[in-house]
Amino acid sequence: MVTECTSSPQYCLCVKDCMQAQGPFLVIGCGLGTLQLHQDWLLHEVCGPGIDIRNDYQQLKRLENCTVIEGYLHILLISKAEDYRSYRFPKLTVITEYLLLFRVAGLESLGDLFPNLTVIRGWKLFYNYALVIFEMTNLKDIGLYNLRNITRGAIRIEKNADLCYLSTVDWSLILDAVSNNYIVGNKPPKECGDLCPGTMEEKPLCEKTTINNEYNYRCWTTNRCQKNNIASELENFMGLIEVVTGYVKIRHSHALVSLSFLKNLRQILGEEQLEGNYSFYVLDNQNLQQLWDWDHRNLTIKSGKMYFAFNPKLCVSEIYRMEEVTGTKGRQSKGDINTRNNGERASCESDVLHFTSTTTWKNRIIITWHRYRPPDYRDLISFTVYYKEAPFKNVTEYDGQDACGSNSWNMVDVDLPPNKDVEPGILLHGLKPWTQYAVYVKAVTLTMVENDHIRGAKSEILYIRTNASVPSIPLDVLSASNSSSQLIVKWNPPSLPNGNLSYYIVRWQRQPQDGYLYRHNYCSKDKIPIRKYADGTIDVEEVTENPKTEVCGGEKGPCCACPKTEAEKQAEKEEAEYRKVFENFLHNSIFVPRPERKRRDVMQVANTTMSSRSRNTTVVDTYNMTDPEELETEYPFFESRVDNKERTVISNLRPFTLYRIDIHSCNHEAEKLGCSASNFVFARTMPAGMDQRECVSRQDYRKYGGAKLNRLNPGNYTARIQATSLSGNGSWTDPVFFYVPAKTTYENFIHLIIALPVAILLIVGGLVIMLYVFHRKRNNSRLGNGVLYASVNPEYFSAADVYVPDEWEVAREKITMNRELGQGSFGMVYEGVAKGVVKDEPETRVAIKTVNEAASMRERIEFLNEASVMKEFNCHHVVRLLGVVSQGQPTLVIMELMTRGDLKSYLRSLRPEMENNPVLAPPSLSKMIQMAGEIADGMAYLNANKFVHRDLAARNCMVAEDFTVKIGDFGMTRDIYETDYYRKGGKGLLPVRWMSPESLKDGVFTTHSDVWSFGVVLWEIATLAEQPYQGLSNEQVLRFVMEGGLLDKPDNCPDMLFELMRMCWQYNPKMRPSFLEIISSIKDEMEPSFREVSFYYSEENKPPEPEELDLEPENMESVPLDPSASSSSLPLPDRHSGHKAENGPGPGVLVLRASFDERRPYAHMNGGRTDERALPLPQSSTC
Repeated sequence: MVTECTSSPQYCLCVKDCMQAQGPFLVIGCGLGTLQLHQDWLLHEVCGPGIDIRNDYQQLKRLENCTVIEGYLHILLISKAEDYRSYRFPKLTVITEYLLLFRVAGLESLGDLFPNLTVIRGWKLFYNYALVIFEMTNLKDIGLYNLRNITRGAIRIEKNADLCYLSTVDWSLILDAVSNNYIVGNKPPKECGDLCPGTMEEKPLCEKTTINNEYNYRCWTTNRCQKNNIASELENFMGLIEVVTGYVKIRHSHALVSLSFLKNLRQILGEEQLEGNYSFYVLDNQNLQQLWDWDHRNLTIKSGKMYFAFNPKLCVSEIYRMEEVTGTKGRQSKGDINTRNNGERASCESDVLHFTSTTTWKNRIIITWHRYRPPDYRDLISFTVYYKEAPFKNVTEYDGQDACGSNSWNMVDVDLPPNKDVEPGILLHGLKPWTQYAVYVKAVTLTMVENDHIRGAKSEILYIRTNASVPSIPLDVLSASNSSSQLIVKWNPPSLPNGNLSYYIVRWQRQPQDGYLYRHNYCSKDKIPIRKYADGTIDVEEVTENPKTEVCGGEKGPCCACPKTEAEKQAEKEEAEYRKVFENFLHNSIFVPRPERKRRDVMQVANTTMSSRSRNTTVVDTYNMTDPEELETEYPFFESRVDNKERTVISNLRPFTLYRIDIHSCNHEAEKLGCSASNFVFARTMPAGMDQRECVSRQDYRKYGGAKLNRLNPGNYTARIQATSLSGNGSWTDPVFFYVPAKTTYENFIHLIIALPVAILLIVGGLVIMLYVFHRKRNNSRLGNGVLYASVNPEYFSAADVYVPDEWEVAREKITMNRELGQGSFGMVYEGVAKGVVKDEPETRVAIKTVNEAASMRERIEFLNEASVMKEFNCHHVVRLLGVVSQGQPTLVIMELMTRGDLKSYLRSLRPEMENNPVLAPPSLSKMIQMAGEIADGMAYLNANKFVHRDLAARNCMVAEDFTVKIGDFGMTRDIYETDYYRKGGKGLLPVRWMSPESLKDGVFTTHSDVWSFGVVLWEIATLAEQPYQGLSNEQVLRFVMEGGLLDKPDNCPDMLFELMRMCWQYNPKMRPSFLEIISSIKDEMEPSFREVSFYYSEENKPPEPEELDLEPENMESVPLDPSASSSSLPLPDRHSGHKAENGPGPGVLVLRASFDERRPYAHMNGGRTDERALPLPQSSTC
């Protein structure tokens, strides 16, 4: 009979499977009738009887034209992580048997490989499963969005550490039954990212998403999400306040539970008081329960009284305690502290509950306490137990609490025991192993005592630690071979040590070669045969368990944990047996080439918990060649113990051999609990060394009676000999095998005995030479012969090199000094006139810097070297050096004249209260943006020339006659504003208030740290040069910035300017914008003249020809955010801007040569070390 198909014929096996085809058909026979198949499908390939892809990811190409796999599909044992995105098989729609994935490194999603896989028929199953995903270390999601049906069999998804979104799949839609599914050991759902329906990228609106075919749900943005609680927010913004000069007023703050957010407040001066002479005023706070923890608080109120009223949950005893601590007792009248409307709804505990016993396990704690007996037992309602993790013993009852429901404590209600003689208690479960918890108990009562206050009881805070447990597996195991007999293994500590991590167990096992590779006839033109899996036998093996019995602690404990029922024990035993049998079946099926191979033993299955016996065994594996028929035998595991480090070297291995390496982590309880399950990696040793030939002359042969081979590494060697005569070469002899052992301890000891005296002689000789050189240099320095010392201040520029006059030298008679401008760091600064220092200008007004007459030779050279930094610069927004007078005394440096002084002084002169300048108004937003653009342009020029400023601040920027701001005085103004610097730990002066977190923490200075300082300069502009972090000492600023603290938004600061500051203050340096990006964001706000004079619009900053960039995510690291980062280095002009400086940077400039990168490195201004390695240009990154 002829039947039309009724659906798209992906692969029609029977009439019932046909699906709606159109066009011409081909009639084929079927067991249940005859069906028609679309002729286009004849072009598609049916692959089979099964495809086994292993070891090499390139074998995936075998699936290229497959539409149907008539059989199974194995993808397994690919240990080298590769990019699978280039592999895509959209034609594959049907697998007739099962799909198995096992240990494929680097594969993150199946949806990329098989986007159109629709049916897995399950004609033949893998241990009753049609889909098996096992130990896929990098798989993040399944992604088979078009999988519509698994006709027969269940699924097993197990031990995939990164696999997410399994709990959100409704397997019943594609399976007939889900009861046999086995999904365990994958990534916990809480650790997976939350995929919100709808998209939110640039637009603030969400895309409408149907849920159950309805649009009744709104899309909530992050703005509607609950923020941090009020208490923690107040602590973040007010926790550093130490002194209040006026008064403290807390009124109608119903969200407050405690005043502990003012954690550093120690003085209230009361210089300004509320009406009634109150300096501490607390009124109508409905949920305020505690003021401070007075056992750890020292607060003084110097002047004024306190007032408390209508605080129903604040006990009067708390107020009286504050009177005693603050020294205000006797100042208040009776009406200032009303005992009737303070604390009338509080349980002002007058009794203390005492804990009687505690018993701990790895994830449970049992605690009991004395029975509280109020005057009327009927008024005791219940108890409430509060507990939380407490790494340190410094928590208080009100930490992190507010009246909005935010509470860092976990609460458990405990009912009263029926028997009045039994002490109450509770079992806290679900706890973390080896974690300290804080616990306290409150009694809930209704008893009213004097003054109509509630009487109650609570305990002190108890700190208790849970027991240790087996640690989690080590992380990120990597292995590489550095020779033919060694493997280097590295790993990271476990995420959950669950105790004090003590050591690691490293086990390794040689893996057998595939025997069919040896049996195949490579002389034939046939392809290498595809392996079929072996039908493994399923044996149920006895599993012996030693369940730990938990002994109840405390003689009077109310109860113990209920023991497991026989049914529960039997279920756990069966599941453990089932898992082991499945793993045995899996390994036997995968690794066995023929059925008669010996089955793997259960005790060698991966990821079993290691026994913690002593493991210091040293095993030497031989190199003797094995017959190919014996390559499939089971090899033993060897092991060693690794203490106090996360790496080891495994030696004495066979060349070019695959090994499995297991790493187990063990903590201090390993003797009792055992070590963790293993994390493993496969690695292959390098091939044996290449053949080396050595010619032995007749004379050497007679001398040694053979040949002497030198410099042989330890290992096995094979040697053959061939004689050569006048008639030609003879035949090779049979190979001779010999072994070169590693050097023994005795040999090393002999070498040490020989080397030690030589080393001592060298050290003594070096010390003598150093003392001689030091003594001579000190005497020469007293004579002033110009010999210099290395700088003892590593934070600023070294003055070790003598200044050499060059083309910047100006004759002294061309310089005329007119008047003093002020005191510089090295000496006085004068205004004067210089002749011929600027091209086409006979005379030029200049600033002349001098050195004090009492300065030493070293200080004079340092003065000239620091001025030489500016020889390399030719930018409108960088102060220009015009010349140097180094011959004769005094030494002079000729600079471009900046008539309005430094930016810090100029900004302060614009303050309304300044008497000397009442006319000028504070700068407008456009003027602030203009200043910011000019400073950024100067810094962009320095960045393009690979210079790092390291001390960018308003004091180091200069203002010209036309109000243009320029970068100037590199390192020369630090003495003028001495209070802006801080000496850290006896080191050099540091401008900590302008420094980035990474500079404070690690001493790292890059263009990113200059961008942070630029953000502080913007803050100075907005505040008219207020001191950053005002009110904090330098030590406090150091801690505050390193912990992520930022400057507050200045008063009346435009949002645009503050947003620019926040961009510059990103904690991650690579998240900060470059100076060119900053200019690009504000260029439309700049004055027209900026385009004519700026570096940003100059030819020097012209970017390279645009080219198409590959914007795939994996290639984004190579795309720089800063165009200047990839451009060639800029020419360095001379002082007349007419030609390049012939001698390159002056002797005062430290240019760090690139040893690891071809790009030109950064030089550091304001300091640096002459012996440090190159700092490569920072790479931009994307997020």
